[in-house]
Amino acid sequence: MNSNVSARATLPTRLRNFIDGEFVDSDHTFANHSPIDGRELSRVVETDAEAVNAAVEAAQRAQQGPWRRLSPVQRADWLHRIADGIEARFEDFVAAEVADTGRPIEQARRLDVARGIANFRTFADLVRTAHGEFFETSTADGEMLNYVTRKPLGVVGVISPWNLPLLLFTWKVAPALAMGNCVVAKPSEETPTSATLLAEVMRDIGLPPGVFNLIHGHGSNAAGEWLTRHPDIDAITFTGESKTGSAIMKAVADGVKNVSFELGGKNAAVVFADADFDAAVEGVLRSSFTNAGQVCLCSERVYVERPIFDRFVAALKEKTETLKVGSPYEAGTTTGPMISNGHRDKVLSYFQLAVKEGATVITGGGIPKFDNECDNGAFVQPTIWTGLPDDARCVTEEIFGPVCHIAPFDSEDEVVLRVNDSAYGLAASIWTTNLSRAHRVAPQIATGIVWVNAWFVRDLRTPFGGAKLSGFGREGGRHSMDFYSELTNICVKVA
Repeated sequence: MNSNVSARATLPTRLRNFIDGEFVDSDHTFANHSPIDGRELSRVVETDAEAVNAAVEAAQRAQQGPWRRLSPVQRADWLHRIADGIEARFEDFVAAEVADTGRPIEQARRLDVARGIANFRTFADLVRTAHGEFFETSTADGEMLNYVTRKPLGVVGVISPWNLPLLLFTWKVAPALAMGNCVVAKPSEETPTSATLLAEVMRDIGLPPGVFNLIHGHGSNAAGEWLTRHPDIDAITFTGESKTGSAIMKAVADGVKNVSFELGGKNAAVVFADADFDAAVEGVLRSSFTNAGQVCLCSERVYVERPIFDRFVAALKEKTETLKVGSPYEAGTTTGPMISNGHRDKVLSYFQLAVKEGATVITGGGIPKFDNECDNGAFVQPTIWTGLPDDARCVTEEIFGPVCHIAPFDSEDEVVLRVNDSAYGLAASIWTTNLSRAHRVAPQIATGIVWVNAWFVRDLRTPFGGAKLSGFGREGGRHSMDFYSELTNICVKVA
């Protein structure tokens, strides 16, 4: 398929809220700009407090209506209809993701939109086949039968990030709906288009009004904050920066509301000398530079066993310099822009800081030149550093760009201590052909996910989440089902 097909798709130029089954406009809007060339893509409604209230009230009405009384099989049918609706507009969703983020088209097709569909289908099948817990107990009072029921939490506030917009948005909306909740969702102000297309799908398939509500806008002192502080929101699920997660915790503390956070990371890759060398180089290339480093699971810290350190640095440099940075609409592009000029400036500030801290710049470190409209975009060069101490800010702080620092290590015990010496605890990857070592080291790593000889592989039934500043709670499979439902034990005396 021609890579320009998605470029020619027609996308909405005015993005409105979707409340109680209808699109709602406002005079207050902000611009959504392309990170590829800086042009204005659309005008987006800036939701006020009154509209937030209207969305929550619509969700409450729907929650008290037939939706919560649907059987799991009926809810699963609705989720499959949503997935069918996304599939029917597959290339529109691809176009939306590419326009908002600048990611390569094939990545949007293969990962983002495909996973958006899979999220709905996976949770539809899980809720359809889930079984309850039953316990028979003999007591002094007689024979007892205990069984566990799941009830919806109520109205769930969903706040999702800009780096994988459709994937992470649907990762929360799908299980929330599957468990019988109604939703008020706010996508990132940086990437509002695919969420709007999803609202169109919800409307077109006839989802009952108020079950899914979409509000656009910013976070602090705006739609995001008003949603988290709303007294009639029963739970909040959030993916984003750690400091924002902290602010949300304070906002919901008085109401003692359920929260699920997937926050930042400063992830490590560990390459042992016995690793499949070429596979490890390719793996670290992917884990450092996929989506221009704008994935919470990317490896910004790379530890390589000393006997292969110099060879590894040279090989990764060579591979990195083959990456093609540029417009996603050009053939062969592997690496798109930062999400915005503001984020590009943040990443560049770390590039400058690294030099001040004493880093050796192996490759990159600046802004690429195109001599076309991409010079107005938010691009930076994929960058490798060596030579920094473990306490350097560029080694301890999340940068969220296409960059990694490579350091040598000498022993298992040493590298485990260095990997765990982080305020974050989201993910890590280990590269070794010694499976005894892999099974020995992996459980010692203080992260929610550890990959061995792989990266960014997900079975949607497994738990996903982090520790420390990377958040708490787990999503995926029954772990999502547990978060999005209230468990009640019923004990019946039967004899």
